[in-house]
Amino acid sequence: MNVPAAGGLRAINADLHCHSTVSDGWLEPEAVVLRAIANGVQLLALTDHDEVGGIDAAADVARAHGLDFVAGVEISVSFAGETIHIVGLGIDNRNPLLLKGLEQVRSGRDARARQMSAALEKVGIRGALDGARHFARNPALVSRAHFARHLVASGVMPDVRTVFDHYLVRGKPGFVEHEWAALEDAVGWIRAAGGIAVVAHPARYRLSADNLKRLFDRFIAAGGEAVEVVSGAHTDDEMRRFATLARQRGLLASRASDFHGEQESPVDLGRCNPLPADLEPVWSRLLPTAAAH
Repeated sequence: MNVPAAGGLRAINADLHCHSTVSDGWLEPEAVVLRAIANGVQLLALTDHDEVGGIDAAADVARAHGLDFVAGVEISVSFAGETIHIVGLGIDNRNPLLLKGLEQVRSGRDARARQMSAALEKVGIRGALDGARHFARNPALVSRAHFARHLVASGVMPDVRTVFDHYLVRGKPGFVEHEWAALEDAVGWIRAAGGIAVVAHPARYRLSADNLKRLFDRFIAAGGEAVEVVSGAHTDDEMRRFATLARQRGLLASRASDFHGEQESPVDLGRCNPLPADLEPVWSRLLPTAAAH
């Protein structure tokens, strides 16, 4: 891609957060790239949960079709009783420190999955772990989304969102507390791999105003640089709220669908709202990296 003049930079159709079957997406990494191209995406990041195993395949297809691509990841973090997601963009997906950190984060998923299955069995839902594994292409990464898909396929609930609301969020019978990475560690792994750390879909977190401020204080102090202002999970009001936060905290702004699959995601690849015109897009720092790939 030829880098446009500054005034046109925000007009790039960038989608910098999506998922493949390597974590909890419905499409193989190659198919994610092809769908992005079909939707007019010009700059794409694949950001699977705690895993970079799809990056090389996605990058190969992107290169073959002339799509600018950056390696990414979404790291699970525990903060103030919530699971927070920190996206890393423009990472070296072979960096040893990052790979070791991601392996540590993934190591607790199998035990959590077993505990979730046992908890669901207590309320009459049997065989949930085997069912979830059926939907997980990566056996090392069985997630709540895979349990939710099994419960939908079994007729327990009509859709994934309803499954989460009734069974898989805090206070519900299938929720299992889990300790993920520390915020500072996740940001440190991303920076060690040459990447930019981004707070993903901040409106999704059930944090008080004080804890939200603490999250961004610690994130910035650790070297975090960006926030998803535009997200498939954000309403227009939430977009405006986090645009204001980006201005106040001097953060780069990211734009992302958080696409998992057309049957689950409210926003398709490349179909997000544009960034507010006065924000500095995170891809102003990523385009040279993309060109290098």
